[in-house]
Amino acid sequence: MLFITNRFPKQSIRTRSGRHFDFDLNNNAPSNSVFFCERGPDGACTEVGSIDFLARVKKAAHRQILIYIHGFSNMPDDIFAGAQEFQELCDGRRKGEVLVIPLVWPCDNDFGIVQDYWDDQKSADASAYSFARVLEKFMAWRNSEKYNPQAEPCLKRINVLAHSMGNRVLRETLAAWNRYDLANGVPLLFRNTFLVAADIVNESLHGGQRGELICHASRNVVVYYASDDLALRASKASNLRNRIASRRLGHTGPEDMALTPSNVYAVDCDDVNTAYDLPKGHSYFRSGRQAGQPGVVFDHIFAALESGRVFPEAEFRRTTIIREG
Repeated sequence: MLFITNRFPKQSIRTRSGRHFDFDLNNNAPSNSVFFCERGPDGACTEVGSIDFLARVKKAAHRQILIYIHGFSNMPDDIFAGAQEFQELCDGRRKGEVLVIPLVWPCDNDFGIVQDYWDDQKSADASAYSFARVLEKFMAWRNSEKYNPQAEPCLKRINVLAHSMGNRVLRETLAAWNRYDLANGVPLLFRNTFLVAADIVNESLHGGQRGELICHASRNVVVYYASDDLALRASKASNLRNRIASRRLGHTGPEDMALTPSNVYAVDCDDVNTAYDLPKGHSYFRSGRQAGQPGVVFDHIFAALESGRVFPEAEFRRTTIIREG
């Protein structure tokens, strides 16, 4: 499995293609460097380097790429397990359609959810500068006549799935990229952006708000939410304890759909989230009631991946409720 990370390795931060890469799990500071790596079947990780990494993505048999940005309090093994589960579900639907690439940012391994939450929130913000560099590297590579001549362009479609606090990483990455590297706003880079159980304020996608750039960078932005998501209740409690009162996008969907760009869609998952992830109801976008069997939320995501449209049967529809059967 290919992956990108800004976690510090136990080895030097100097990039060397082919070297072993071991995560320093006791260091949750975001590195300014980014590492393009591969994880083997035995769990061993090897650094590949950005150019070889992108070349392998281009040559992959898969038609589309899905960048997976995980949530808070996740260690690398947890992240890879979730990404592998999603990859296997995609392969079960249509092999060769989607290649899942995790973006691994540094979460804390302290005890106690509140301490983890605030440490991880700071880490998510700081990771934005590292991952903005990834976007710059990709754009330079894609526009290079050397690596992508006009006769052989990279035709892969790029999608993003951000889960929980991974939505904060995505939001801040685009904001940092726009501020420091771009002159005329973010480019339309992503076919679909799936915001699942998003741990950001529910006004984030409104016009003029910090998350509006997610909409500018995407053809479709699909928000999956559930009012009884217990992990987001803990998030809200953590924010209230620090005198920040805000409802989360993953609890309510956008505060006002009329204030969001027209490419934003909202999907209410309240009827299935707890059944798929008991008792938290937070990671409901992969398997359904049985591990390894796709749930209806995954089915909705995969249908959008295949078609590039959220509601192909209803051109102007922007909301729905997901139910089984």
